Amino acid sequence: MGKKKAALYTRVSTEDQAKEGFSLDAQLEKLRAYCTARDWKIIGEYVDDGYSGRNTRRPAYKKLLEDIRKWDMLLVIKMDRIHRNSKNFMLMMENLKKVNKEFVSMTESLDTSTAMGRFVMDIIQRIAQLESEQIGERVYDGMAQKARTNGGALGFNIPYGYNYVNNELIINKNESTVVKKIFDLYLDGKSMYGIAEYLNDTKIPTKKKKIWRSQTISKILKNPLYCGTFHWDEYKHEKVHPAIINEKIFNKCKNKIKNK
Repeated sequence: MGKKKAALYTRVSTEDQAKEGFSLDAQLEKLRAYCTARDWKIIGEYVDDGYSGRNTRRPAYKKLLEDIRKWDMLLVIKMDRIHRNSKNFMLMMENLKKVNKEFVSMTESLDTSTAMGRFVMDIIQRIAQLESEQIGERVYDGMAQKARTNGGALGFNIPYGYNYVNNELIINKNESTVVKKIFDLYLDGKSMYGIAEYLNDTKIPTKKKKIWRSQTISKILKNPLYCGTFHWDEYKHEKVHPAIINEKIFNKCKNKIKNK
């Protein structure tokens, strides 16, 4: 059986560069010595200079994953060199596991090629999952409380046609004109795809400055929020914010969609 092939990954952010002991050369020197001690063959060295570990938009990191078939294990000085975002770290670990690749953090003595390393990683993943679920529960409970008491907007994914000011939805004049146009076009016989195409051709962007799609048009046409109604799970409140579309027009569109 041949030597295990290791991929070395090192990273420094612009903040790290000012700190002693964080240099790329220092990291690589220690990782090379570790490979020599373990009798591992270095198959590649992947270096991101001046990049944050909080996202995956790093050229060397991307190249590392593209070359995943070439190496057996990924070696880093510390876990935070590869990721500072726990969700991204866990996603990476899941992907490594799918293709039977190992992960080794030299400083933290975490080695998933050993039984103890796999056990520790399993505990870390379970803690991260628990934390994620607890955050989700707290967010849901908070939203439910707000929906139950006053029916106001929940403060995220602000709908096209409105702005969110002082915990309230107020009409965005320019966007509301487009919303009315969408309902008018649909009642005039234009398809959802055709409406999206029309808006893109006239260079009208979505709220997030992206192109329109038929699914986006569908969501607007089916959303009772546009006639002033707030609806979330079993909670429903009438006339809690200014309406853009009157109920008669909304119901006409609703019935037309239902019949189709």
